[in-house]
Amino acid sequence: MHGRARSTERPDELHFGPFDRMLRASLVRPSTGAQWTGITTRIGERLLETGQVDAVLTMTADPADRWRPQPVIITRAEDMASARGMRMGYAPLLSLLEPAIARGHRRLAVIGIPCQVYALRALERELGLDALYVIGTPCSDNTTTERFHEFLALLADDPARITYLEFRADYHVELRFDDGRVREIPFLQLPLSRLPPDFFPLTCRTCVDYTNVLADITVGYMGGQGEQWLLVRNARGARLLELLGSEVRISEPGTAGKRTAHVKGFMTNVERAAGGLPLRRMPGWLRRVVGWLMPRIGPRGLEFARTRVDMKAVETVIHLRREQPRRLKSMVPPHVWRLVEPYGLTPGPDERQEPGP
Repeated sequence: MHGRARSTERPDELHFGPFDRMLRASLVRPSTGAQWTGITTRIGERLLETGQVDAVLTMTADPADRWRPQPVIITRAEDMASARGMRMGYAPLLSLLEPAIARGHRRLAVIGIPCQVYALRALERELGLDALYVIGTPCSDNTTTERFHEFLALLADDPARITYLEFRADYHVELRFDDGRVREIPFLQLPLSRLPPDFFPLTCRTCVDYTNVLADITVGYMGGQGEQWLLVRNARGARLLELLGSEVRISEPGTAGKRTAHVKGFMTNVERAAGGLPLRRMPGWLRRVVGWLMPRIGPRGLEFARTRVDMKAVETVIHLRREQPRRLKSMVPPHVWRLVEPYGLTPGPDERQEPGP
């Protein structure tokens, strides 16, 4: 997709995939109702405003449930506002490709998470489109909308009033309520141990593409330190960013802290959980202390992003070895073994992919 593979010599491509530019960014005028400042949906609006695409394939909320994603074909820029915000659950975004083409839409933009983008790229050539722009958002884990409601019920006594949820790079989850309340919960105080073992499916627990490497541009938060994080991956991605012009404020991403100890601690918990053992729980008073310290001394900026990618790589190997060992060879690409090697995980004789011709 980008004309080259990720470079193992260039800083951060091992973690984040090929990119031409990596930026910290925010809209000068944030969009009302957006998850962050609204860069993703604003790009979609600009593509439609400038006539560069006939339609944008993305998600809106189900009319009966604000958290349930509903695939939609958007052809008017003003309708992109309905796509702002986060949804949680499974939705067949790519089922809209054929209906869109049948309506005569030959120039498309697709906003999707990594597994959707992988399938889209596999289909791209046979679709025969005149133009395709892919705006990717990072993803780690997904679950059903029903299960997500169970999670919300663990976070608040009135979960039906929650209108916004965001895992932030400062180690807090932010909740907003329909009466204007805002609540911030440190990661360490989340009730994750109360979730059922199958809350996240194995396919999400073994995802090796957190950063959506096949998108033209990835728009996320992990390396943004309170702003959005952009990975412009190719010339098409550069054109998408240029559409925003002076509407977007950009700067170089920062980095601070060290990830090794945090990833090792995470690995220990994953190994215990995968083996059916109870997690080692931190005393409540210590959770509060560590929760205060993490935004100040823990991995921040790009080091936070590297931490999350390393954690997902470690999690992938541990869960596949436990539940689907035959699939290690086909599901773990070579660069992932390089990511987990510093943590003592190396491939066995039948676990590594053979190099191509």
